[in-house]
Amino acid sequence: MDVQTWTYIIVGITFLIYISIAIWSKATSTKEFYIAGKGVSPLANGMATAADWMSAASFISMAGIIAFAGYDGSVYLMGWTGGYVLLALLLAPYLRKFGKFTVPDFIGERYYSNQARLVAVFCALAVSFTYVAGQMRGVGIVFSRFLEIPIESGVVVGMIIVLFYAVLGGMKGITYTQVAQYCVLIFAFMVPAFFISFQMTGNFIPQIGMGSTVNDGSGVYLLEKLDLLSKDLGFNEYTVGSKSILDIFCITLALMVGTAGLPHVIVRFFTVKRVKDARKSVGLALFFITILYTTAPAVSVFSKLNLIDTVSEREYSSMPEWFKNWENTGLIIYDDKNNDGIINYNNSNQNELVIDNDIMVLANPEIANLPSWIIALVAAGGLAAALSTAAGLLLVISTSVSNDLVKKIFIPNISQKKELLIARISSFFAVLVAGYFGINPPGFVAAVVALAFGLAAASFFPAIILGIFSKRVNREGAISGMIVGILLMLFYMMKYKLGWLGEIPPKSEWWFGISPEGFGSIAMLCNFIVSISVSYFTSPPPKNISILVDNIRVPEN
Repeated sequence: MDVQTWTYIIVGITFLIYISIAIWSKATSTKEFYIAGKGVSPLANGMATAADWMSAASFISMAGIIAFAGYDGSVYLMGWTGGYVLLALLLAPYLRKFGKFTVPDFIGERYYSNQARLVAVFCALAVSFTYVAGQMRGVGIVFSRFLEIPIESGVVVGMIIVLFYAVLGGMKGITYTQVAQYCVLIFAFMVPAFFISFQMTGNFIPQIGMGSTVNDGSGVYLLEKLDLLSKDLGFNEYTVGSKSILDIFCITLALMVGTAGLPHVIVRFFTVKRVKDARKSVGLALFFITILYTTAPAVSVFSKLNLIDTVSEREYSSMPEWFKNWENTGLIIYDDKNNDGIINYNNSNQNELVIDNDIMVLANPEIANLPSWIIALVAAGGLAAALSTAAGLLLVISTSVSNDLVKKIFIPNISQKKELLIARISSFFAVLVAGYFGINPPGFVAAVVALAFGLAAASFFPAIILGIFSKRVNREGAISGMIVGILLMLFYMMKYKLGWLGEIPPKSEWWFGISPEGFGSIAMLCNFIVSISVSYFTSPPPKNISILVDNIRVPEN
């Protein structure tokens, strides 16, 4: 069978599983819709958290950005995994003990203010919509290539599927769907990695294969060969970085604290029965994530080597079918500048090939000429990764509206039935907005997602950390800090990344030489300074807030 037939079969089976789980786990109360009734086991929650976390950015885009950025791309590995350590040590157990439904709920209660809650809701929506844009783009890319439909149509199909199980099952449905999605995505990521590692090095284990010699008898190491090829083509050596140490530090820090401040990840730790289950969930999630994250660098090396060997100095007319298929999606662009019919791929003005980062993982099995069923499996894995995170983000958006805005501010006496209805209606409109951003994304998947981490770092992380570990920080400080942090990050994004404030300035004009992906660290620092300064120049929190902070920090099983 061909790739498209296998894709229809495998993707169809996985979608049927997701929909069946959603019907089986339909939420019947707001508690089930928001936090799955607090009845999720640590193992299931760990797998669901891993799936929620390993989005299209992790599955589709991370290995691609490392393939093209080389050493500089390691910031994504260090930042995203390091963030889970922060989450386990500093946030998860304390927020679970607090026991509310959402991050804005915590901020509203801790800072005894509906104004603080409103600012937190705005921040949650800004982070979630930025993040979900990357997921819907990932869905569109997979559908566009493997089902041979336009990216716009692929995004619409993804919207319908995720809307079904997010609206019907809420957190309960999403959790158990994500368990299935984790199994699909990790299997889909690892199987081709095993095959290609053995094909290139004679070693099945990708992590070992990456550091092994090429399987051609030359005795040349894989990374050594990639360095030489990159240098010959005019690119930086793969194992040598080009970013400044300050920028690398800031990007890594922004990704770490952004991870610890992401509302759709934090809310997962409200779904378990006990505080110690929250700790176990983080540990298990980190283990499940590590499987993919330690494999991604190897996949990056394999895919870049295969790509260079396939396209360099080759006649365009002799290119294999996979090249033409990806060219049809617009994610590979060939421009024969000298009309000689030969592909010139290099880092110069004469370069004739533009390759989107996001195709590397998806195209890798095709480039390596693996069986059709493996290629289709990777497509199913990419969809699982994108849809699992999109569902979690949509839940954050809907609960921010129904619980934090409607119930806690506008209609305190609303019935549970009406609140549940509003949550589902909010999910519907959130999917429409997410679909729009998926069709009109501001960049490739990992770049868009990195900006969401910057927003979370700039807004939520200081407010949550200070809320747990400081009795002196008050509502005036927290509100001021969040506003300064989020607005500063939004301004930097719009000016230096999205071009919404005119033409995008060159890198030489970046503040302190820090990229938009790393500026969340600076905005976070400003948030901390403003929050603490304003708090010490205004009245301290009331006595009951000090008691609340003490209670959050008391150990509990």
